[in-house]
Amino acid sequence: MNDQEKLALVKRLADDSAVLRKSVIDQVGEKLIALAGVVSGVIGSGGRVLIAANGVLAGVASGLATELIVRTSSERNRQSLPAMALNADSSVVTAAANQYGYEHVFARQVDGLGRKGDILIVMCLDGGCVNLIRAVKTARERGMISCALIGGSGGELARLADRTIVVPHPSPQRIQEEHLFLVHTLVDLLERDLFA
Repeated sequence: MNDQEKLALVKRLADDSAVLRKSVIDQVGEKLIALAGVVSGVIGSGGRVLIAANGVLAGVASGLATELIVRTSSERNRQSLPAMALNADSSVVTAAANQYGYEHVFARQVDGLGRKGDILIVMCLDGGCVNLIRAVKTARERGMISCALIGGSGGELARLADRTIVVPHPSPQRIQEEHLFLVHTLVDLLERDLFA
């Protein structure tokens, strides 16, 4: 492949991504706004945001927690919001995986940290991550609200979570890109709701 062909490929991928972004917002924009309202309500009532994901999306989950605790914009100096990425503590994750199996690493933390009125946000490429499914079930037992940001057809998580936002695309890369955009937009909406 020569440089001109590579440039054409890059442009095609960018165009495909732009088309997907518009399609995703058309499909889930109202759900995202509603989710921001739910999360604002949880935080306003003294609840916390627990977040969990695997693989590359674990970085997005950690980014969401970071943006809630710190902030997204240098234009808004606001108080820290209560959030925690359950995938971020390698000691807890590896100990839970060793003692109970990887399918329990998030459920164990939700059981120990989650309280009635908190919200659990999970992110998964296809909605079939067993450890996230168990975490959502545990959240339900604890009286928490659950939300799943997922891709593809949504899988089992789409049926289990109280709220779902599905990026209906087969490509893991495109799903990850859209999740990152949705997370940034969610935090921006939250900051506007809570610190207008």
